[in-house]
Amino acid sequence: MMKKYDDQIKKLSPLQFKVTQKKGTEPAFNNEYYDEKRDGIYVDVVSKEVLFSSLDKYDSGCGWPSFTKPFNKEAVLEKNDFSYGMIRTEIQSVEANSHLGHVFNDGPVDKGGLRYCINSAALEFIPKEQMKDRGYEAYLDIFEGNDK
Repeated sequence: MMKKYDDQIKKLSPLQFKVTQKKGTEPAFNNEYYDEKRDGIYVDVVSKEVLFSSLDKYDSGCGWPSFTKPFNKEAVLEKNDFSYGMIRTEIQSVEANSHLGHVFNDGPVDKGGLRYCINSAALEFIPKEQMKDRGYEAYLDIFEGNDK
């Protein structure tokens, strides 16, 4: 029986496959989106489901894209992760079961105190200017009146 996202998984780069399917991690400060500052949304590289918004992104200094919250809490799944002798909370996408990264409780207190530390390789960034053409026009209203 073919899995729903087999075709998309076959199209992933080796790094995207390692991160999303094998729970890997990309290098800090040497990834596509850690320093991305444009308005837009971040979607699961496999399912294309909206996961995060640039409105919740901040520079945590960790070298990976960091967010204070998911765009839709129901789109991510939190799981205990005891690998490498650590106690962490892994974040996966619900729709495609992609490994995204981890969530920590050292984020900005005024924004809820969480830091969603996410691998760029698990994400695709859709700039605000491309959202309509890419089929994400329903999300454009979140940027109305926002001057970042």
